[in-house]
Amino acid sequence: MLRPLTVAVLSLTAIFPVIPAQSAEPVLGRSLGSFALKDYRGRDWSEQDFAQHPVLVVVVIGIECPLAKMYSHRLQVLADELAGENVGVVALDPNRQDSITEIAAFAKEHELKYPILKDLNNVVADRLGAERTPTVYVLDRDRQVRYHGRIDDQHAVGAKSRPEPSRHDLKEAVRDLLANRNVRVAETEPVGCLIGRVRTPKTNSEITYTKHIAKILNDRCVECHRDGEIAPFSLTDYAEVAGWADMIREVTRERRMPPWHADPKFGHFSNENRLSAEELAQIDAWVLAGAPEGNPADLPQPPTFTAGWQLPREPDYVAYMSPKPFNVKAEGEVRYQYFLVETDFTEDKWVTAAEIIPGNRAVVHHVIVFATPDKEIADDDRQMLIAYVPGMRTELLPKGMAKRVPAKSKLIFQVHYTPNGTAQEDRTKVGLLFTDEQDVKYEVQTASARTRNFKIQPMQRDQQFSANPITAPRDVLLLSLSPHMHLRGQSFRYDLTWPDGRTETLLDVPQYDFNWQTGYRLAEPMTIPKGSRLVATAKYDNTADNPANPDPTQTVIWGDQSWEEMMIGYFDVAVERGTAAGRVIGADLAALGTGRNAAKQLMTRLDKNGDGKLEKSEAGDRMQAVFDRVDTDKDGSVSLDELERGLATLRRRSE
Repeated sequence: MLRPLTVAVLSLTAIFPVIPAQSAEPVLGRSLGSFALKDYRGRDWSEQDFAQHPVLVVVVIGIECPLAKMYSHRLQVLADELAGENVGVVALDPNRQDSITEIAAFAKEHELKYPILKDLNNVVADRLGAERTPTVYVLDRDRQVRYHGRIDDQHAVGAKSRPEPSRHDLKEAVRDLLANRNVRVAETEPVGCLIGRVRTPKTNSEITYTKHIAKILNDRCVECHRDGEIAPFSLTDYAEVAGWADMIREVTRERRMPPWHADPKFGHFSNENRLSAEELAQIDAWVLAGAPEGNPADLPQPPTFTAGWQLPREPDYVAYMSPKPFNVKAEGEVRYQYFLVETDFTEDKWVTAAEIIPGNRAVVHHVIVFATPDKEIADDDRQMLIAYVPGMRTELLPKGMAKRVPAKSKLIFQVHYTPNGTAQEDRTKVGLLFTDEQDVKYEVQTASARTRNFKIQPMQRDQQFSANPITAPRDVLLLSLSPHMHLRGQSFRYDLTWPDGRTETLLDVPQYDFNWQTGYRLAEPMTIPKGSRLVATAKYDNTADNPANPDPTQTVIWGDQSWEEMMIGYFDVAVERGTAAGRVIGADLAALGTGRNAAKQLMTRLDKNGDGKLEKSEAGDRMQAVFDRVDTDKDGSVSLDELERGLATLRRRSE
């Protein structure tokens, strides 16, 4: 009879010599050796507790590492699956910043059945050569390493994950050993967080936490890296920060954090969050000096954050995304969620500021709220009202400017959730500030340079497509730029050709990241003269080297879901009221293309009653702005022929 599976998460107080993590000794063939350790309940453990298992899995974890969190439930499922096959599963936490109390809370939150113990001074992690969490080691009966690396190939750093793993590396290695055969893939590259190792700080370091690093983190990081926010760990005290020092150095040197993707050679933006060369040098020197704390008297005052609304006053209107909370599953992909909200607007509303407050910041990655005249739940061809990404600060529109929300409008919430390893709930809300119409000199409109006419080929990167140019029908003020693509998006660029023929790059995002829907706010409104032409250009990576790619073998076209693609260059402009503002919005209808098929696509999407023609009440915001010009026979409706001719006219006028 097979004995039951034993699962333990090791927090080790080891008693054997250290093999440095950077040792040149190959990992395969290393021996676990003997140890004595305690779990978070205080129970003593040793290697003899697992002697009956011919195969032992050791998992190096960190309770705050996002990938370790994501895999915690999966490891429990694997442990249950292997129950009865006499396999031991052991995890150890070597992070200096993870306390016994926190490990206990982690086990309870994630409903883990196995005990969790602490690898004090990262002794066992050093012996195994562990660098990152999570990393797994599969040991044979002699307790020698036969496999080490990742658990599977689904998740990657930066929330770039496949919908499902294509290879279960850990499970396959265990199966090979149970079948008495060599492990076919014995090594894979672990992906995750660097271990928070114990360091000996230099006492004479000029750069210290209290005098230099704390200020950088306060200015750049703690907006998200504090309790209750979306970041997976806090960076508000020295002990925690010192434990993450090596990881902080890595992600800042690689410009992964803080999340800012614009090339600094182009444009100036009020919400820029990019570390300076001096700040990077200070972080580098501090980590290499062993992360010294410094004089507590040098510690700057921590920043204060407003609880509740950041708006200058209570909002005039508040809408929740849904009557009941949305349930966010513990792991895996959560498709974009769309929620339609009816309003009670009996007249046009002029919005000077808006703010989105997530109901659960731990799992809400970003939110966009659109205004729509109909009940079609989509983000295409809609007036973007406000967006939320972690760390975004609420800003009032400049004096005399406002966005118009037409009477009887509905609101669409587009919400992107990122599971964090435990089931969660969310009920996000938006608040709006209104102003009197008589005080509005400029109407702020969200327009876009886009194209649907692309076909992304399989197994190729650097596939470039450009949107149809948008020509300014009169002088306008450019306020912001917001590129939008999906999982295969590689880069995005806005170029403006001035009336005199000069071309200027307004924004270049060389490494587009779907997980960060950033809006780039110009430091000062830019006057765009009449006749200027805006072109948006995007590249796509549809190869297996793109870790977020759902399937590199597919040919990809336009679609709402994340495994399909979009090519939209949103931009906000301020148009003086009383001018032909409709042309600015209407211009991006030309991005649908021309011809009978494009007209049929638009007719199908807008013709709510299915009578084969469009009434003005059926037209979306952008179509309403040019409806009368497209309705050439002035019968109050637009036929398919009129729509086809109208798209061709709009295309010519936008070029």
